[in-house]
Amino acid sequence: MEIQLWRKILSPYELAVRELIVKFNHIITEHKEKDLYSPMEQVNGRVKSISSILEKMQRKNIPIDRLETELEDIAGIRIICQFEEDIDVVADMIQNRSDMEIKSEKNYLTNVKASGYRSYHLIIYYTVQTIEGPKRLQMEIQIRTLAMNFWATIEHSLQYKYKGNMPAHVRERLSKAAAAILSLDREMSSVRHEIMDAQKFSQIQTNLVADILNNIENLYKFSNQREVMKIQEEFFRVYESKDLQRLQRFHRQLDIISEGYQAQAVTREFMA
Repeated sequence: MEIQLWRKILSPYELAVRELIVKFNHIITEHKEKDLYSPMEQVNGRVKSISSILEKMQRKNIPIDRLETELEDIAGIRIICQFEEDIDVVADMIQNRSDMEIKSEKNYLTNVKASGYRSYHLIIYYTVQTIEGPKRLQMEIQIRTLAMNFWATIEHSLQYKYKGNMPAHVRERLSKAAAAILSLDREMSSVRHEIMDAQKFSQIQTNLVADILNNIENLYKFSNQREVMKIQEEFFRVYESKDLQRLQRFHRQLDIISEGYQAQAVTREFMA
């Protein structure tokens, strides 16, 4: 096949990957902005290389004219979660979206592969808009924990190295590592609420500090520098106390001060 034709085939998939990464990252951002725990930790994606596509076509005996109908993972999105419980939450979010249609699912959490591989896969239909009109694509979405992803990355590298003929002693060590990963995920789940509370506390503080500093910066436009410096010094004292309630009170008081200065500025501008 000519290079130009490969580009024509793969270009819509590259667009789809970029769009979905933006959409899923926006979900993460929305959760953080609203001081909510995000079931998604990281999102990445890829379009298969031409060599990988050719290898899979050869292995599965797929003719070129059936490439896009029989090869479901030309494009893939990987969503990484902190906890195994988050995987079902993310899968439900995807199933309830109107811009994605679920074709099939494979649950390798309840049906673990012989190698020890664990993950949750969805094959979806997703439509992109091209200059030639809408194009409906098949894509794979993998949802797994950080620990599962670490193991799967190593396993994939070893499979590539040994070309499907992995030595027995390597398979055995991988199997033991998979058992350790399962144990780790379960241990993390046992302290999930404590971890989530700590992360929520950190996110609330991050958002408060950003809002406070934005208010202080805006105050420079409406009040004299000496007054703003006093407010900034008070903020540093409050921040150093590591007291979230105190920081929230300071934030509310600063909002009132900022609104007052802005109102005065508008009045002066009106009177002028």
